[in-house]
Amino acid sequence: MSIETLDEMLVSSWYNARSSVPSPYIQPPECRPGNLVVAAASGETIPVVDLGGHDRDNIVKHVLKASEEYGFFQVISHGVSKDLMDETLTIYKEFHAMSGKQKVSECSKDPNGSCKLYTSSQKYNKEAIQYWKDSLTHPCPPSGDCIQYWPEKPTKYREVVGKYTRELRKLGLKILELLCEGLGLNPSYFSGDLSENPVILVHHYPPCPEPSLTLGLAKHRDPTVITILLQEVHVQGLQVLKDGHWIGVEPMPYAFVVNIGLILQIISNGRLIGVEHRVVTNSSSSRTSVSYFIYPSNESIIEPAKALINGSTTTIYRSMTCAEFRRNFFNKGPKVEDELQS
Repeated sequence: MSIETLDEMLVSSWYNARSSVPSPYIQPPECRPGNLVVAAASGETIPVVDLGGHDRDNIVKHVLKASEEYGFFQVISHGVSKDLMDETLTIYKEFHAMSGKQKVSECSKDPNGSCKLYTSSQKYNKEAIQYWKDSLTHPCPPSGDCIQYWPEKPTKYREVVGKYTRELRKLGLKILELLCEGLGLNPSYFSGDLSENPVILVHHYPPCPEPSLTLGLAKHRDPTVITILLQEVHVQGLQVLKDGHWIGVEPMPYAFVVNIGLILQIISNGRLIGVEHRVVTNSSSSRTSVSYFIYPSNESIIEPAKALINGSTTTIYRSMTCAEFRRNFFNKGPKVEDELQS
C-alpha cells in the first residue's frame, strides 16, 4: 500500500463527505450492533476496583473475582496523574486531527514497520468487511530503541507518550502483582520476560452516519497478558460479552479499563478469562481510545504456570513460544483456542 493510497483510505479523510456507509463497512446482519441485545439497559456493568485502599487482601480478592467472572474491570485511585491522562488523550486527538499526509509521514520512519498507521485492520487488503476506525501503534520502553521512530508531531508527542507509557508500565506490574497474589504465584512472576514487550495501540473512531450497520472493532479477545485502556469520558463505544449479552462499559472519569488477555488465560490455566469484546460507533461524536498492551518477549514460553498445576489438575493448554502464540492468534482468528489446547 503506497503512502498516497493509505492517506486516501483513512476513515478520517473521507467520513464527513458521506451521508451513508460505504458497502465494505456494512457488517453482515448477524454482526450488526442494531440487532443484538445490550445489557446496559438493565444497569449491568463491569466491576470497579479501588486500588487506593489500605486492605490489600480485599483489593486482591476484588481484582481476582472480576478477572474470573468478567475478564474486565475498571480501576480507580491507580496512581497515574489526571493531568497526564488528559495530556495523553489530547495528544492523540491532535494526532488524528492532522491531515492524512501528515499522519502517514509521521508513522513511516520505522524500517521494521513496528511503528505504523493503518485503517480498519492490519489485514485491510485481505478482508471483505472493513471497520470504522484508523489506528496508530508502536512499541514502548523497555522494547528496544523504539522511541526514535515514534511520531514527532504533534509537538510533545514523544515527551507525553514517553511519560505515559512509563507510568502505565508501573501500573501494569502493580495489577499483575495483585493477580499473582490471588492466584498463588510469586508476585514478581511477570516482572521479567513476560512483560518486557509492551505496545501502545490507539484507535480513532470518527462519527458514523449509520452506526447500526457498522462496527469500530469486531468481536475479539486480546492476544496479551493484560490490556489497560484509557477512553474518553463522554463517548461510549466499548462493549463486553457476558452470558450471551453485550454490556456497555460506561466511561468513568480518570479510570482505566483493564482486561485479561489470552496469554494470561493460558498462564492461569483457564482460571482467568480473556473475554470477547467489541466497539460500536455513533453518529454524533468521534471517539479516541488508548490501549496499552502488555506482551512477553517473542522467545518467552507461554504455558500454564507450574505452580498452578498439581496431580489433580488437568493442564488445559500446551506450551509454546510467544512468537508461535501470536502467529496462531493472527492466522486462526476466532478458532485460535483449538490451536492452544493441549
